[in-house]
Amino acid sequence: MNLVTVSLGSNIHPTRHIRCCLDALADTFGPLQISRVFESEPVGFADSRNFYNLVVAFHSAWTPGELQAWGKQLEIEHGRLPDIAKFSPRALDIDLLTVGSLCGTVDDVALPRSEITHNAFVLQPLAELLPEQRHPSCGTPYAALWSAFELGSQRLWAVDFSWRGRWISQADEQPLLAAARR
Repeated sequence: MNLVTVSLGSNIHPTRHIRCCLDALADTFGPLQISRVFESEPVGFADSRNFYNLVVAFHSAWTPGELQAWGKQLEIEHGRLPDIAKFSPRALDIDLLTVGSLCGTVDDVALPRSEITHNAFVLQPLAELLPEQRHPSCGTPYAALWSAFELGSQRLWAVDFSWRGRWISQADEQPLLAAARR
């Protein structure tokens, strides 16, 4: 069984779609580790609504191809068209970030996903969720990658979000890693 990490995003009814996705993940893969939920301004999108983003970790024996296909099917079930433009609003975006320590292209899936080190809306929740876990390619812990990350114009902030009767995140939480970003 590998530790799998996925990034979830939505800017169309995000609370509803993310809750449904978490239900599907838990029902399929069992116990989940879930980061705080962040609202972020769209990166690369013109005239688009803000996104909700988070990272989820779970254990699975599925191959990268099986995981990718499962995620794409769930996106389609939530209204995403397979040939949609890259930078367009979406009800649900599921990106496979890592599968254990796999590196390279496996089952036509590039691992680890390059967005980990390029986008704050992926790296911050990943670093908070698994701070000591090492990036499969460079070997640097996610917390160290986040501490060195250049935010530039990327802005994100935690939002109130509950799932299955418990708070996943709250807007006023101050994570330990936040001190490194001030």
